[in-house]
Amino acid sequence: LLCPCLIYGAYIFLPFDAPLLPTISARLVYTLRCATFATFPIILGMIVSAISRLCSSALEPFGELHQEVEIHRTYVSQSVHLFILYFFNMAVLATYLPQELLKLIPLLTGLFAISRLIFWMSYAIGRSFRAFGFSMTFLPLLAMLLWNLYGMFVLEPENLLS
Repeated sequence: LLCPCLIYGAYIFLPFDAPLLPTISARLVYTLRCATFATFPIILGMIVSAISRLCSSALEPFGELHQEVEIHRTYVSQSVHLFILYFFNMAVLATYLPQELLKLIPLLTGLFAISRLIFWMSYAIGRSFRAFGFSMTFLPLLAMLLWNLYGMFVLEPENLLS
């Protein structure tokens, strides 16, 4: 319930509009540029993971990882996987959205970045708290996937592969 409210509130109250993007290639470039900002939590996680590995009390670098190192490594791995899914769904979504709704692309990118940071903090607190941050990432991804499938098979079935 929180994700749609955040997206709707940001869509209504944030004072920016998407640039005029008449072609699909321009929309894909716009999506690619927006997706660059979604890599910030992943890069930050890699830096923290490297620092925690360097500062770890483990004597063997290839031995078993301590919990504080394993948390950051798992976060980075899961974030990369989710980012790939998120990016491809946003790229397909950008091809189906009308011009006035292209403002959703940077908003969904911001939601992804914020939700991954929330997941990381809650994952570090305890494994039982991570469901909130994960659901803030996964549920918009699921909604985009369903909208993309709806667009491909119901709205434009004649242009499915073109």
